[in-house]
Amino acid sequence: MTQLLIPFPFPFVFLFCCTLAAAQSPAAAPALSVPATVAASPAPTGPPSVISILKKDGRFGLFIKLLQTTKVADNLESQLLDSSNGLTVFAPTDSAFSNLKTGTLNSFTDEQKTELVQFHVLTSHISPLQFQTASNPLRTQAGGSTELLAMNVTAFGSVVNITTGETNTSVSNTIFDDNQLAVYQVDKVLLPMRFYVPLPPPPPPSPSPKKLSPKASPVYVAPVDSAAEKCLSIAIYATACFMLVMAAFP
Repeated sequence: MTQLLIPFPFPFVFLFCCTLAAAQSPAAAPALSVPATVAASPAPTGPPSVISILKKDGRFGLFIKLLQTTKVADNLESQLLDSSNGLTVFAPTDSAFSNLKTGTLNSFTDEQKTELVQFHVLTSHISPLQFQTASNPLRTQAGGSTELLAMNVTAFGSVVNITTGETNTSVSNTIFDDNQLAVYQVDKVLLPMRFYVPLPPPPPPSPSPKKLSPKASPVYVAPVDSAAEKCLSIAIYATACFMLVMAAFP
C-alpha cells in the first residue's frame, strides 16, 4: 500500500500564505463621529410690551381693551422701538373704571377715547425717583392745550400725587420699570379738563377786503350866471347899443 507523503516545507508555506492574506484584508471602516449639538443663539428681544405687562398683572382688562381698540398699543410698540426717550404709562385698574359715573365711558366719542388713552401716556420714561424733579405740566401723548390737557405731579418721598384739574389721585404701585418703559398703577381714571370745559369758539374769519369801484371821470358842468350877473350883462349891452346909435346920428 502506497503512503501519501507531504513534503516537509508545505505546512510552513501554508501558514505563511494564511498570514499574508489576513494582513492584506481591508481594514474596518472607522465609525462616523456625530457632531456635537450646536446651541441655538437666543432670539433677539424687542422692546417690552405694555399689553403683555398688563395682562400678566391681571387687573387691567378694560384699559387693555381701550389700548387695543384705539390702536394706541400699536403706536406704543413702534415708539419704544424707534425712540430713545422711552415712555411712561399710568394704567387705571378695572376698579377705577367701575368707579366712574354710569355711562361716562360710553358717552365719549371714538376720538375722545383715543385722546383719553393718550392722556395716560407720557412721552418720556420717568422713573419713580425722577418724579421728584419732573417739570409741570407733564407732557402727554394727547398734546393740545396746556390748560385743558394739563397733568401735574407732586412727589413727597415715595408718594406721587397726580392732578388733572378734573381728577386727583396718586400712584399706588410700580408695575414695571426699566430704562425704557415705566408702567404705574393708578386707582382713578385720569380725566382731562378738555372733556368738561367747552372749547372757546374759533375766531371769526377776517372780512375780505372790499373791492374799490373805479372812479367815474369828472363831468364838466358849465358855470351858471346869477341873476345879478345877467342884469349887468344886459345893461352893458344896452349901453353899448345906445352909444353906437348916438354916434351914428351926430
